[in-house]
Amino acid sequence: MTPSDRSPQITPEYPPLVLASSSQTRIAILQAAGLSFTAQPARIDEEQIRLALQQEGARPHDLADALAETKALKVSGKQPGALVIGSDQILAFKGQVFGKPRDPAELRDQLGMLRDETHELLSAVVVCRDGAPLWRHIGKARLTMRSFSDAWIEGYIARNWPNVQHCVGGYQLEAEGVRLFSSIQGDHFTILGMPLLPLLSWLTLRGDIPA
Repeated sequence: MTPSDRSPQITPEYPPLVLASSSQTRIAILQAAGLSFTAQPARIDEEQIRLALQQEGARPHDLADALAETKALKVSGKQPGALVIGSDQILAFKGQVFGKPRDPAELRDQLGMLRDETHELLSAVVVCRDGAPLWRHIGKARLTMRSFSDAWIEGYIARNWPNVQHCVGGYQLEAEGVRLFSSIQGDHFTILGMPLLPLLSWLTLRGDIPA
């Protein structure tokens, strides 16, 4: 058989993947996993949506899910046929929900409350296509902060504020923020804000990414 007699190889076509976020952490996670995707931020007022849902009595679990879905739906309407990934993270502690600190003073107050205590991180991911949700998952992690000194936390904020101001809880485990903790229970990617393994499993089983 000559090369010309062989049947041509058919390359499977995969749907476009779009991340509804400009988060450098989430972008880096998907890139490191070898996914081919584009990133398109969802222009929504996260704080306003979160406050409205809290006034309606929404639980932290529901807040994370609703924000992730809102992001995915916002971008999905502009990307026909694409699988749009929305993700969001909520910090829950003793009935309170913490968002991204607005300034160093708020971060100082938040860390003061979390010091020597255990809080939860809830990371939601929702995938939408053509304006409809297809799949969702919420990962949960429990983190215990150590009893750090006031002087140390002042130095931590001074050194890290530009990098942590966009992070829920005001810390990055992949950087100096890891020194805030004495114990961590949960999936690493959930803590970073993207429950990656369930997402990859779902995409693979559907045949949306190479197996």
